Amino acid sequence: MGYLFAVFLTEDSMSTSIVYLQDIGKKPVLKAPAPKRQKCDHWSPCLPDSYAYRVRSGGGTGNLAKICFEDELIISEEKGNVGRGINIAIVNYKTGKVISAKFFDMWEGEHSGEMATFIKNAPQGSLLLMVTHDDGSTRLRSDAKTLIEALGSKEIQNMKFRSSWAFIAAKGFKLPDDIEREKINHSNEDKNRYSGWPAEIVIEGCIPRNLI
Repeated sequence: MGYLFAVFLTEDSMSTSIVYLQDIGKKPVLKAPAPKRQKCDHWSPCLPDSYAYRVRSGGGTGNLAKICFEDELIISEEKGNVGRGINIAIVNYKTGKVISAKFFDMWEGEHSGEMATFIKNAPQGSLLLMVTHDDGSTRLRSDAKTLIEALGSKEIQNMKFRSSWAFIAAKGFKLPDDIEREKINHSNEDKNRYSGWPAEIVIEGCIPRNLI
């Protein structure tokens, strides 16, 4: 077969084929551009006249809670200010700047009243971003639950041991109904992702800047 191929294939045809194959190797390989990173690691960008937020609960001992606002990590392991219990960040809605950020241990010590005072002292025109790491319910008192419920939470009364919970609220104005504001995931031995821990949860979205 090789002999017949050589007989019928002219020298010019063979030369052309070799050159073509060589050219294929020289042609640049086109690659899709890397996707542009969005604020707070969103999949799609927020509009210019809105704030980006992303709140992630803790999951297992190695995945600590995070609160990101306008691409700034307000509470995180990297900042060294995340802790067991309920982590809360207060943000000035008009400026987008952080006013304060703290965590309140709900497993050891009596910090529920301290947390309630922290929330009450948040000025009008503030955003409050809340998230649990580990247990946020054992020492959470009913008055603190009622206070958070008054901010719009529909799940705070359902908190259980090691429930993963994330919530955002506005003080002195109303957030749009169509943004993701709250999520909860209860610990369940048959469904937990980690030993004794439910999977972490995430809420994220964009908050318009013209609400007040």
